[in-house]
Amino acid sequence: MSYEHPQSPPPSSADQTRTLGMLAHLGGILAYFYVGWVPALVIWLVNREKASGAAEEARVALNFQLTVLIGLVACAIVRSIPVIGFVGRLGFIAVSIISLVLSVLAAVAVQRGGPYRYPFSLELVR
Repeated sequence: MSYEHPQSPPPSSADQTRTLGMLAHLGGILAYFYVGWVPALVIWLVNREKASGAAEEARVALNFQLTVLIGLVACAIVRSIPVIGFVGRLGFIAVSIISLVLSVLAAVAVQRGGPYRYPFSLELVR
């Protein structure tokens, strides 16, 4: 007597779209290391020719992560100024925490099946 495991059905395109959108937003967790934009960029480049929600979510995540990158670089520049360097440190920590929290909120919203729009973001990629 043999016991065969039933084959699971292949993931649907909607599940794959939600997963890719979630991963694009979760890239924001890496913003502290200046690379939060990389996962969103890769997902957007791979899916931009397809008519899928993954490309749109990756574009939104990429715009937000590029905005965060600009903020982090500005804070790093301010941090290097001797007299007001503590303001740059505080700003760097604040921008990193905001990116982390908003990225997780966006990933959860997309995984539930809805789109997510960040409260602030420069529209750099269209």
